[in-house]
Amino acid sequence: MPETIVINGRSIDRGEKVLTKLVISKLPSGTVIEIPVYVFRSVHDGPVVLLMAGMHGDEVNGTEIIRRMLSKKMLYPLKGTIIAVPVLNIYGFLNFSREVPDGKDVNRSFPGNRDGSLASRVAHRFMKEVMPYVDYGLDFHTGGSSRANYPQIRCVLSEHKNEELAKAFAPPFIMNAPYRQGSLRKEAGKLGKPILVYETGESLRFDEKGIKIGIEGTCRVLHHLGMMTNFTDPSEPTEVCMKDIWLRAKNAGLWRTSIKIGEQVKKNQQVGSITDPYGEMEVRLNAPATGFVVGLNNMPVVNQGDALLHIAF
Repeated sequence: MPETIVINGRSIDRGEKVLTKLVISKLPSGTVIEIPVYVFRSVHDGPVVLLMAGMHGDEVNGTEIIRRMLSKKMLYPLKGTIIAVPVLNIYGFLNFSREVPDGKDVNRSFPGNRDGSLASRVAHRFMKEVMPYVDYGLDFHTGGSSRANYPQIRCVLSEHKNEELAKAFAPPFIMNAPYRQGSLRKEAGKLGKPILVYETGESLRFDEKGIKIGIEGTCRVLHHLGMMTNFTDPSEPTEVCMKDIWLRAKNAGLWRTSIKIGEQVKKNQQVGSITDPYGEMEVRLNAPATGFVVGLNNMPVVNQGDALLHIAF
């Protein structure tokens, strides 16, 4: 752990608790857009852990996880440093949107470019100001619009430290997830900095169960790293899944299912049906594999090819 961390031109020494704000740009109105960054430093040497949410502005569960931990003063480490970013994509947060105003995804824009698109500039500033100090990280995400995710950690399990931290988090599901081009997780991985992605719920909706599991899992990771003493044991067993598959709509129409997210299904088991709005057509849909339902589309009106059910095994 460095003696001094410098973020946004502010020197932060051991034992300090600081809020600094990264200036990214301005709105057309002239309003300055800033990203709040909380830094909590112990006087004792230890790892630097990043807790980050709001990469996609409409994914509010992670923001609420960090907010509650800040509010309850849970981020004062016994050793090392915790860097907490409740909302990275302020633009999307203000506009209830996944993207920034130029329509680009920040999490497909890493490592970024100082002179690039707005999304690329956000990514570049973060990589320059914050990432050099990070040893490990938790990146909190949420399912898309009307698509809910059961609480899960995603990481590359072949990398030992990823597996170790994922098992310390102990979510209901750990999913082996290859790196995606342009993602923070991939760029951090190139630097030897493990970043785990935690997913729960759907966009623009609080998922109380997933928020609780997220807070408890974060505490377990911090305890595992020697940065916290208080933690609780997981309330559910952890299933480790190496593969996953999506069931997609064969026809457009009205989608309905009696399957609940988190349930186990058998291959070829009927999991739902699609009908037309007039009662003239009905297509049964069967599970493509035996596994657990870790994602579910709650939108009743679907188009051909829409993702309906995410099965991990």
